[in-house]
Amino acid sequence: MTTTHQELINDKSNHLPSPREGSGVGYRRIILIGYMGAGKTTVGRALARELGLQFYDLDWYIENRRRKKVPQIFAEVGEEGFRQIEHNMLHEVAEFEDVVISCGGGTPCFFDNIDYMNLQGQVVYLHCSPEVLHGHLLMGKTERPLLKGKSPEELISFITEQLASREPYYNKARYRLDVSLMDNYDKIKITVEKLKELLHD
Repeated sequence: MTTTHQELINDKSNHLPSPREGSGVGYRRIILIGYMGAGKTTVGRALARELGLQFYDLDWYIENRRRKKVPQIFAEVGEEGFRQIEHNMLHEVAEFEDVVISCGGGTPCFFDNIDYMNLQGQVVYLHCSPEVLHGHLLMGKTERPLLKGKSPEELISFITEQLASREPYYNKARYRLDVSLMDNYDKIKITVEKLKELLHD
């Protein structure tokens, strides 16, 4: 049985779950992409619970493997170094079976990551407007290295410009789902149901 994420966090050794061997017939990999603040982790966790799959947040996986927080990794090796680590970790976690994977906002936009994801599973772009993303990020408590030190005005400008540059990668996903209205538990449940329908579950 694949190790749960909480077990993964609690394990103080260097052991991590390995992909299961076999023909691969009947397994599922659902990979969620989209800009930071779109709700990929929230939706991914809820979807995995509904479908009885394991859930992996790629940033959390990186932190567990490196024994450091993402902002610390950024500070030590810069974005270029982080993206290389992220690329390598993506190739680990996307080999697991029967999983929902939430990727970082920039993950699809570097190397051949988006093409690799499309080969590995059902990729869904969780889309919402810059204004909605701005609101989510202002409310969020997670430290985001790329947003550090920006005023609210600078933040909305940064989000709008970066989202425009990243959408060509996001739009390579097989599926696209609008997640603009997801500000309470009931709406999250509705979003998960729409996602299940989209994936023909």
